[in-house]
Amino acid sequence: MRLVSQYKWLFFSALTLVVLTATGVLAEPLPLPSVNIGVGTATKPGEVATTIQIFFLLTILTLAPGLLIMTTSFTRIVVVLSFLRTAMGTQQAPSNQVILALSMFLTFFIMSPVWQQIDREAYQPWKAQQISQQQAMDRAVQPVRKFMLSQTREKDLALFVTLSKLPRPKNANDIPTLTVIPAFMISELRTAFQIGFLVYIPFIVVDMVVASVLMSMGMMMLPPVMISLPFKILLFVLVDGWGLIISSLVKSFG
Repeated sequence: MRLVSQYKWLFFSALTLVVLTATGVLAEPLPLPSVNIGVGTATKPGEVATTIQIFFLLTILTLAPGLLIMTTSFTRIVVVLSFLRTAMGTQQAPSNQVILALSMFLTFFIMSPVWQQIDREAYQPWKAQQISQQQAMDRAVQPVRKFMLSQTREKDLALFVTLSKLPRPKNANDIPTLTVIPAFMISELRTAFQIGFLVYIPFIVVDMVVASVLMSMGMMMLPPVMISLPFKILLFVLVDGWGLIISSLVKSFG
């Protein structure tokens, strides 16, 4: 358990450094370490232990994208943008890479206050050796928990507390983080689907109007989607759709 705790801290530190550097929170550039990896024959038990530790570290680092998805606003944003593309019927425009990149940078924008608080209250004091590693870890988790709890429904929290067979918590601080994360995720999915339903409505109206007009004109063989697509794109541009969608998404986390 001690080894897992150490590598959880290394993983958290690496992820924090990457995020803080990408968002410009850290004023000074970080020096890049030099890492040399070789394959040879182990002659001491300590060398085998070091190899196993490196293996565990690399395994934990692969979980970084999952952590970004599970504990931030990324899930809601990427699902809503995917609904938008499907509702417009533009197939692969914008592409998956564009949707993922936009979702990622919007996540950085929304989560910036949380990460700044982690940097100010946990990372910088730990870097200055003012607090211990465990204290820094406890301080770093609190802002993330506060963000997740503010976006999680009580019904979802109660569901996972019941499934985990934990005693009834007196307050939010008594709920384990591993219980908060899945409750937060299904709450995000529910909210994303609600927003997606609202996004679909105007485009469905356009499809119905175009289909009715074509049917009244007797143009039964002409696919309505082919005609409605330009009108849906024109409607989306005229109402400044991207601004409305992004503004609604950011404000939904307020």
